[in-house]
Amino acid sequence: MARGPTHLQQAVLLLLLLPPWLLLHAGTSADLPLCKESDYHFEYTECDVLGSRWRVAVPNKADICTGLPDPVAGTSCTFSCREGEFLDMQSQQCQKCAVGTYSLGTGVAFDEWDTLPTGFISHGVNGNGEDAATDCSNSTWTPKGDHVASNTDECMATLSYAVSLKKPGTVTFEYFYPDNSIYFEFFVQNDQCQSTESENRWMKITDSSWSTYGLQLSSGNNVLYWRTTVYALRGDAVKPVMLRNIGISGVSYTSECFHCKPGTYSAKAGSAHCRPCPAQTYSNKGATVCQQCDSDKYSTAGSASCKPRPPCTESDYFYTHTPCNSQGQTRLMYKWIEPKICSETAKGAATLPASGAKQDCPPCNPGFFVTNSSTCEPCQRGFYSNGTVCTKCPVGTEPVLALEYKWWNTMPNNMKSSIVHRQFSESEKSTGWEVAGEYIYTTPGDQDTDYLMLTLNVDGYRLPRSGAKNVSGELSRITFVFETVCSARCRFFFLAGFNQWNNDVVELWTGNNSKQSYSYLIQNNDTNSFTWSLQRTEELSPVRRYSSDVAKIYSIHVTNVIGGVASQCRHCALSSARGDSACVPCPAGHYMVSGTGECKSCRPNSIVRAEDPVGESACVPCGPNTQRNKDYTACHSNCQLEVQTQQGDNVLRYDFSSLSNVTGLLSSPRFTIKGLRYFQHFNFDLCGKEGRMSATCVDNVTESGREVKGYVCQSTVVPSGIRSQSVVSTQPFVIGDALIGVSTNTSLSGVSSPNWLSPSSSSLPDVIFYFRSSETTQACKQGRSATVRLRCNPTQTAKDLIKPPSNCSEGTCDGCTFHFLWESQHACPLCTKNNYKEIVSACVQGIQRTTYVWQQPLQCFGGVSLPAQKVSACVSLDFWLKFGVSTGTIAAALLIGVSCYFWKKTRKLQYKYSKLVDSSGNKECELPTADSCAIMEGEDAEDDIMYFTKKPFFSKIKSYSRERTSDGFDSVPLKSSSSQRLREEEDSEDE
Repeated sequence: MARGPTHLQQAVLLLLLLPPWLLLHAGTSADLPLCKESDYHFEYTECDVLGSRWRVAVPNKADICTGLPDPVAGTSCTFSCREGEFLDMQSQQCQKCAVGTYSLGTGVAFDEWDTLPTGFISHGVNGNGEDAATDCSNSTWTPKGDHVASNTDECMATLSYAVSLKKPGTVTFEYFYPDNSIYFEFFVQNDQCQSTESENRWMKITDSSWSTYGLQLSSGNNVLYWRTTVYALRGDAVKPVMLRNIGISGVSYTSECFHCKPGTYSAKAGSAHCRPCPAQTYSNKGATVCQQCDSDKYSTAGSASCKPRPPCTESDYFYTHTPCNSQGQTRLMYKWIEPKICSETAKGAATLPASGAKQDCPPCNPGFFVTNSSTCEPCQRGFYSNGTVCTKCPVGTEPVLALEYKWWNTMPNNMKSSIVHRQFSESEKSTGWEVAGEYIYTTPGDQDTDYLMLTLNVDGYRLPRSGAKNVSGELSRITFVFETVCSARCRFFFLAGFNQWNNDVVELWTGNNSKQSYSYLIQNNDTNSFTWSLQRTEELSPVRRYSSDVAKIYSIHVTNVIGGVASQCRHCALSSARGDSACVPCPAGHYMVSGTGECKSCRPNSIVRAEDPVGESACVPCGPNTQRNKDYTACHSNCQLEVQTQQGDNVLRYDFSSLSNVTGLLSSPRFTIKGLRYFQHFNFDLCGKEGRMSATCVDNVTESGREVKGYVCQSTVVPSGIRSQSVVSTQPFVIGDALIGVSTNTSLSGVSSPNWLSPSSSSLPDVIFYFRSSETTQACKQGRSATVRLRCNPTQTAKDLIKPPSNCSEGTCDGCTFHFLWESQHACPLCTKNNYKEIVSACVQGIQRTTYVWQQPLQCFGGVSLPAQKVSACVSLDFWLKFGVSTGTIAAALLIGVSCYFWKKTRKLQYKYSKLVDSSGNKECELPTADSCAIMEGEDAEDDIMYFTKKPFFSKIKSYSRERTSDGFDSVPLKSSSSQRLREEEDSEDE
């Protein structure tokens, strides 16, 4: 059977748990007076292994009295009190807090920040570990009375608080985080320095109001961290992060109640919190009620004192127009800014001007009509209006839905005006903008540091049914005309995002700005909220000095709005209608003929403008060496290109398919004024993909996760050691979302890429891709543009060797036109037969080799391959020499034989001729009479009788030639009687 600890064991445990100073004091207090209740207080010892503790008396000062009460058993370690209660250590019972005080019960609260409360620690370190030159020892969180503010220099500032919870609890706090130049995170670590799990440690931007954040805490030791890191890349002043009203629950109890801070009160016992005093009242610390200010003084909500009312000035009232009455009339009216803090009776005070005379109301905004009650109502679906009456769209047309505001008689229903206070304020004033007929303008705020907000919300966007698909991702466009008149360095913001609390700064203007127009491209249906905000100054001041500084908006126009109204109608195609529309869109690649609704085909290789597909001007021809996509919505390059050489005798063919994937470029390190390092990151999507833009740049600093897409985009990245992510990206924007063309020329459609930016010694021309962005900014009123110059480098095997010009290390010299050089072997023309030559070897042992080599310097890649070596049979020189000698010998022999034959023949003819001459009797021109006409068969032609003479060889040849007849045949001697007798005489002599 289990037994509890004995009295001896309890005594030993008590001695072990008592503080040493208390044991020492027990032996040295014999001469001191007895302690009174005011000389000591009670505390609990730590819980022992058995789950019990002791209540001991602790003197307020050492060695002032003796006879402290004996320790007694305390409450169980799981004991706790409820909200509005505290633990009375005398009775060890929970009791309600008195009026004028409050308690969280099992929690603690920190709402006074005159100094850092006990337990809070703040320190600053250098966020860039490689740069030790920046001194961050003074970069800490600073108490500001009702809140604590972060640093604004380029350091990492941490605020921490350690707490031990007896049971699981929560931590809650309010924060104001208006500047995305600061990275703000909150996380919790346990006693092993391990971060506890949470959905997201990075706080969300809050541009317009305080936000509340809560997180579950585990029992045991918890260390809370609030940390900020500043990256002031633009050089503008940074707005700090502010914290207030930090509450932690999960502790066992609080032994006392906290007094209400000045400006608040608690009217009943057992309060868990104090209420702020309303305007025109004040309170001191621990107040139970608020005191009314005197008539010549005033106060704002939550004030600890009243201030004298200053004399009224023109900055203390504003003007507006009254709503139209049933007669369609309005009048100019002046109103005091509420709450009114000025005095009309003070010396030199201004008085409220009288209201103006009645005048006719301005017309309604386009798409609205005037009702019988002189109010403006939207036209029905299928109707349009110029602001007076609604007219039905003609047959074959459809209304162009949009929202257009250019008359400001009343605040539109989908617009809201508000004020966000830089400092804590419970002001009842919530209107920062007022209508004034032709424009809407900012009214004076309670403080010059207030943000005067005007928010427009839309339901979404839809492209016109009769139009082509959107070009370059344009779904809608918002355009507004504004003006700022400021005596100080005021700041005018334009923000866009999902809602009023989740948006990003699109553009910022400072100081005076003349009347001008600004357009912003909307690419998806997640952008449903637009906010305009004016802050007159960032300098805190107890009095208003810049109330006359004002921002005016004259008109706002948003296209393709779901639920919008129409000020005009567009023609539709004249064919069978779709089920959900009376209009039929023209086929892809066609435009609508104005006034007829007839569809005509665009010129070849053209795209159709989605915003106005009416008229031939709606067809936009694609640039050089680009093709339209299948949807006729964008021009793109298929990564193939043919270029005629300057001599005109050759064609260079390129294939950039290997460079078509998205490629990134990280610039060289950049440093802010204080030496903080950052980089510029670019993404490129060169060609292919049917015009679908894949280069993406994101913002992963805040939860909004803003993302932009294009052919070329840029974002700013910071060292990854600052955050848990491997890459920290912010401030993304598109440089090019449309491909203008591809050319070897140094300029195209107003965009230039001078050769001096990237000099080249190659004879090959660079191929330049030209891009342009339709999004305009204050600095780039014509939009941004980019050129990507591809240069052949057969030795460069890497596909992503991209670099900016040396003269413009950030890729741009003016901030609007960006230039990049991309060297790669894949940027070379394809190899052809003209790029190699053949080398024929000598004939060796009857074999001859033909080898092919590239011409140097090599200026091609891919294409045809180098042919393999060829081997062929051949005949060498010594063979031909032998053949020639043999042939010559044979020819000589034949020539000698022929010569001998003809010589013998000549002798025969000569003999016959001599005989013929002798027989003629030497009579000239007479020949013997022929006995016969020919040599008969069997007769002796005497061809074998030859007489050799001593005539020279050439004479014999000449004689032979003369013995030819006129017809070319040899003459044959004819037999005659004289010749017969001559032969007989010769025969007799021979005998």
